[in-house]
Amino acid sequence: MRTNTTTLATLAAVRNLGILAHVDAGKTTVTERILYATGTTHKRGEVHDGTTVTDFDPQERDRGITIFAAAVSCAWDGCRVNLIDTPGHVDFADEVERSLRVLDGAVAVFDAVAGVEPQSESVWRQADRHGVPRIAFVNKMDRAGADLDRAVDSIRQRLHPVPLVVQLPIGAEDAFSGVVDLVRMRSLVWHDGAGTAVEGPVPEELGAEAVRRRRTLEETVAELHPAALEEFCDREALSAATLAAALRELTRSRNGVVVLCGSAYRNRGIEPLLDAVVAYLPSPLDVPAVRGVHAGAGQERAADPEAPFAGLVFKVNASATGRLAYVRVYSGTVEKGDTVWDPATGRTERVARILRVMADRHERLDRAVAGDIVALAGVKSARAGSTLCDPGAPLLLEPPVSAEPVVSVAVEARRATDTGRLATALARLAEEDPSLVVRTDAETGQTVLSGMGELHLEVAVEKIRRDGGPEVCVGRPRVAYRETVVEGVTGFVFRHVKQGGGAGQFAHVVLDVEPFGPEVGATGFEFRSTVVGGAVPQEYVRAVEAGCRDALAEGPLDGHPVTGLRVTLTDGSTHVKDSSDTAFRTAGRLGLRAALRACATALLEPVAEVTVTVPEDAVGSVLGDLAARRGRVGGSETRGGMAVLTATVPLAELFGYATRLRSRTQGRGTFTTRPTGYAPAPATRPVPVR
Repeated sequence: MRTNTTTLATLAAVRNLGILAHVDAGKTTVTERILYATGTTHKRGEVHDGTTVTDFDPQERDRGITIFAAAVSCAWDGCRVNLIDTPGHVDFADEVERSLRVLDGAVAVFDAVAGVEPQSESVWRQADRHGVPRIAFVNKMDRAGADLDRAVDSIRQRLHPVPLVVQLPIGAEDAFSGVVDLVRMRSLVWHDGAGTAVEGPVPEELGAEAVRRRRTLEETVAELHPAALEEFCDREALSAATLAAALRELTRSRNGVVVLCGSAYRNRGIEPLLDAVVAYLPSPLDVPAVRGVHAGAGQERAADPEAPFAGLVFKVNASATGRLAYVRVYSGTVEKGDTVWDPATGRTERVARILRVMADRHERLDRAVAGDIVALAGVKSARAGSTLCDPGAPLLLEPPVSAEPVVSVAVEARRATDTGRLATALARLAEEDPSLVVRTDAETGQTVLSGMGELHLEVAVEKIRRDGGPEVCVGRPRVAYRETVVEGVTGFVFRHVKQGGGAGQFAHVVLDVEPFGPEVGATGFEFRSTVVGGAVPQEYVRAVEAGCRDALAEGPLDGHPVTGLRVTLTDGSTHVKDSSDTAFRTAGRLGLRAALRACATALLEPVAEVTVTVPEDAVGSVLGDLAARRGRVGGSETRGGMAVLTATVPLAELFGYATRLRSRTQGRGTFTTRPTGYAPAPATRPVPVR
């Protein structure tokens, strides 16, 4: 069925975007000002007062940071803007990953003083992986030390896009009052107490600088955009319409990043940011059709409300009062009372209600169409990453990938009678957050909760208590160690022979095992076969590989997973009756385990890049503490009177570091961490510093 013009116009007026940034760069304040500017709220919420719309969870308000991705919806210039405020702390990067999977565009927020910070870089790379077009907003232009050019240089050098700066600030630091719009060559000035900008001509004192920057912008755009280059060559200038159209195409093709500036706290620069969102970021019609599979064949679904329904669940809220599945609708229409199908589980679900989400508040809808982000009630079995589709037109969409947990704690109910309640609470946590993993230790019988960091686990345990769960005792966090091969073996022979009452098992394999990379600490696994002459048939080679992967679950040192090795099947033999897939899989598993015992192996521990911001008078004390934690300092610089230290520190040494840093800097020091991989652990693991 052909989509009518009205439907296309409606889809063209939708923007699904996320707010991405490092912690404390001002994401939530930007979101609050967007809601205020669009008339969605009538009072400006403040993070420090705990009055923001998107940070509605009590823990977010207590800690002053965003923990859970929150969806809101507003309208601007005839467009429906569905917006997700994402966390900026590294421990909650999985929330960002799941949000980016369903977004069409994003606004990356940067601190005008600090520029690109560690987590800014991480979320930028996440957006790159998902192919999400972005515009950049340099926030906090009113702070001491704010410098737009320096922030843009850090974006260019650390993130490697082509920045297209479309604004020139009027005033600096405390005197920042507005911007010059370089596309339309006008000024926008915000006066104290005024809700909207006053438009005017470019200030005389900034005229020459504005012309120079407009010329630089035109030249950069002309180099990247063929139509703009043609006009530039003919007229030696670009019209505002041509420049705006080129900026839109460069943004949507990710060949350039439009850069704006402002101060969200002072409500300056928000309206031009919204204009840029509408003008440059894509609608659901501008992004490629979503791809999925059915019966092993790839399929595409366009953003058409009249096509069969297909949507992806990216978040689940499993509270005691009800269960909501947050869904991005990619194609088709879903109405209240419809039956949808989950192709991963083969179960059908009935949609009881459809809700437009405004953080913790909801508006009931009768239907949701392609391009919408809504919450569905009544969907009982779907998890984050599940596909929901029309039962008559099955399609399985690729789910977001959850990160591997790196920190674990042992948890148990304080009272034995609460064990069942604790199990229920943990299951609900894991359902809401796939990056939390709950398992039972086979050796100790303990219940182990694993997550992305110390703060991640603290928040999870506190959520159990606040949601009316049982009192929980928490054991000391444990990090996820790995084992690796330092020196391999060649020509390791293993025969698996088993005779019983019926058919026997026979498999003979010859394995070479070697380190995966030149440096100890490289991660990954590679399997290959150099068998010639059909000594081991191809179907048995695949079984050997599966068995080798099974063997990686437990290493020979302490039973930790094994990584950083390459296994080559060089030879083998079969038995005409007793050889089978099962026999060769068993031979692969047992053979690699035996080969690993013959190899020289080493223990690996997770390490993190730590960025510590401290007063200059505390640098010596902080450096000494990092050295005691086996940290390797990689660099330091001064920003606005504060020293910024970068070091690589074993994750096991960072437990309790926040308290120690506060005590050494009288509460003035801050730090962020970003997991960077694994490094060799000492032969004798030291007791972590507290």
